Amino acid sequence: MKKALIIHGWDGNPTEPLHQYLRNELESLGYKVIIPEMPNPDTPVIKDWVDKIDEVFDSEVDLVIGHSIGCQAILRFIEKLDSDVFISKIILIAPWMKLDMNTIEEEGEDATKIAQPWMETPIDFNKIKRSVKKVVTIFSDNDTYVPLDQIDFFKEKLEATIYTEHNQGHFTVSDGFEKLQTSLKDLI
Repeated sequence: MKKALIIHGWDGNPTEPLHQYLRNELESLGYKVIIPEMPNPDTPVIKDWVDKIDEVFDSEVDLVIGHSIGCQAILRFIEKLDSDVFISKIILIAPWMKLDMNTIEEEGEDATKIAQPWMETPIDFNKIKRSVKKVVTIFSDNDTYVPLDQIDFFKEKLEATIYTEHNQGHFTVSDGFEKLQTSLKDLI
């Protein structure tokens, strides 16, 4: 049986509509799906999140999906994998890499302190490209946290296949998210 791992984002949890939608779609395609609750989601710490992924990951996982800062946690986990471990595909939804000035002003100093290590600790993208066969990213044209200028970053660093959806916000319930506009069958 194929296995998929889904990692939620900052302030997120496994029961969010995005994750339940992905679970249902993947299970209908024959996947066993794992969606762990990440430690302290309101104050995510790189080491804790990477350790949690390591705890639930096994060699049968061939698809890893992340949302928001969960995408970074996945990338940071993959860069630490042994060189003989490979993942078929990762899908990064609203892949958050940096805070823009509007977000910094809106979210305040506490959020900036939490985000700082995530923004400043380097990632070995070459190692990730060697360990992952295919990288897919999904952006929304009205995401207030992840601007579309991040598309070029993912194309350059990971040679990612890019999808841009319309009016999905940050793919959260507060943005009215119900399902991806792009067929999951096309993504996997």
